[in-house]
Amino acid sequence: MEWYLQVLKKYADFDGRARRKEYWMFVLFNIIFTIVAMGLDNIVGTTIGILPYGVIYILYSLVLLIPALAVTVRRLHDIGKSGWMILVGLIPFIGAIWLLVLMATDSNLGENQYGPNPKL
Repeated sequence: MEWYLQVLKKYADFDGRARRKEYWMFVLFNIIFTIVAMGLDNIVGTTIGILPYGVIYILYSLVLLIPALAVTVRRLHDIGKSGWMILVGLIPFIGAIWLLVLMATDSNLGENQYGPNPKL
């Protein structure tokens, strides 16, 4: 939970680097809270038609859009890639796999053009 809150504190900070642990813990808690938001939509009855999500899920997703982009860009910086590499995810099929591999890649040792190694 500490990593999730750390990403929220850096709400729109696209500078610097993010460790794998920071990124993947944010993803894990984001998935959990997304499932909770969808469940609340179903319990409260705010779903949209036959879709399993509704107003709560949409609001949660909109609030977390910028922090999710920011932590992804910082994660790309950690492996020495430009933040614009996030656009590789737009390539059908291959792009998502490529981005997943980039997110799982270990940090560059030492300092790179985006700052010092956050592991140290």
